[in-house]
Amino acid sequence: EVQLQASGGGLVQAGGSLRLTCAASGFTFDHYTITWFRQAPGKEREGVSCISSTDASTYYANSVKGRFTISSDNAKRTVFLQMDSLKPEDTAVYYCAAERIPPTLVQKTWRDPRVYTDFWGQGTLVTVSS
Repeated sequence: EVQLQASGGGLVQAGGSLRLTCAASGFTFDHYTITWFRQAPGKEREGVSCISSTDASTYYANSVKGRFTISSDNAKRTVFLQMDSLKPEDTAVYYCAAERIPPTLVQKTWRDPRVYTDFWGQGTLVTVSS
């Protein structure tokens, strides 16, 4: 069975850190873009960061640049999101998703959740208190 499982969320004070994990099963990461999305109450689903499991290229939303770092362990079919200097506005349910996106289109399309028709995880809640 194909699955993406997100974990690692929790409650943290502003300025603290969390590391999220996205574990895949039932498929390999070859040629896939793996992306973290988040959705806060009353907000649209927002692309946070993505990584190509082929060449390890990465992209970040402007709101998290310099604070979040995405990485992958392709052999273990796992993607991580290290979140540092967390702010209350980072509070959201975080999801991971996977899609085969042509390399030339990743930069322009990775943020759009409509692109991801292959696999979605169930989400993990991150709450940042002030």
